[in-house]
Amino acid sequence: MPPNWMTADMRVLLINRAKVPVFAYGGTERVIWNLARSLVDLGHEVTFLVPEGSHCDFAKVLVLDKDAPLKPQIPSGFDIVHFQSLPDFDPDADFDQPYIMTEHGNANKPPTTRYLNTVFISADQAKRHNSNVFVYNGLNWDDYGPVDFNKPRTHFHFLGKASWPAKNVRGAIDVAWDAGVELAVLGGNRLNFSRGFRFTWSPSIHFYGMVGGAEKFTALNQSKGLIFPVRWYEPFGLAIIESLYFGCPVFATPYGSLPELIGPDVGYLSNSRSDLARAVKTMQFDARRCHDYVRDTYNSAVMAEAYVKIYERVLNGEKLNPHRPELIDREVNKLPWLK
Repeated sequence: MPPNWMTADMRVLLINRAKVPVFAYGGTERVIWNLARSLVDLGHEVTFLVPEGSHCDFAKVLVLDKDAPLKPQIPSGFDIVHFQSLPDFDPDADFDQPYIMTEHGNANKPPTTRYLNTVFISADQAKRHNSNVFVYNGLNWDDYGPVDFNKPRTHFHFLGKASWPAKNVRGAIDVAWDAGVELAVLGGNRLNFSRGFRFTWSPSIHFYGMVGGAEKFTALNQSKGLIFPVRWYEPFGLAIIESLYFGCPVFATPYGSLPELIGPDVGYLSNSRSDLARAVKTMQFDARRCHDYVRDTYNSAVMAEAYVKIYERVLNGEKLNPHRPELIDREVNKLPWLK
């Protein structure tokens, strides 16, 4: 091992159980893809270990068999192995390569403990797992193209998996109704049977299903803001930074990472339906300020540089956490939503 990893180029293996790249829903895969590309830009050698059907023009791809044990599929010779989900073995006790694992969600289902070299994606998420180690997600904004700030803004939007109750699309619709604004639901359908029958009728509420690429970017570039009243501890919130990039302020609940991402100059936080509706109806924000803030703060180059520092700590023999992180509060899906 070189005595100083501050200047050494690294061979990094990124392991993920979903294919890359991704088109529509799949924010975690988009983050992993952008991390890999930015690591390569920094001069590091990246290899993916991902399921069949993946492809990449800037990094080598090895095929992962999701139905087979993971450990025998991990080649030797990498400086750092970066897991993107919980491996099916204990890397603290039974692994001879330096590793880290990024926790992209909440460990509210057994096992609720994570390994010593676990990295979280926001300060709140880390704190809730009894840790202080985190790296904010970032995206390559070149993929999103330029923003047209002169384009008419016709509606507000909700962005997320609407079938998941914790995302509270019903709350977003109620806020839009109370504020008297049109709402584009990106990530859900008007008729939904996935969690019991739900039918939403209103000519001011428009459903676009799971959208990605140019269709999503067009909808965001025509939006006045994101209505995002989640009822769980959001680990990070890619919907937030994507919306801010297009100049959309965020009207959301103050749960999880949201207070870290949304300051008073780019949005408004409340867990009250009537309070958020008032804010949507009356508050104004600078679209260019929203855009500049997220472009400079939550980009993949900044994320990659932060991970390189984490890699260096591990390669110099440090354990990132003195004890295995464990989720302190498992009740993450029933946070208050007031009238």
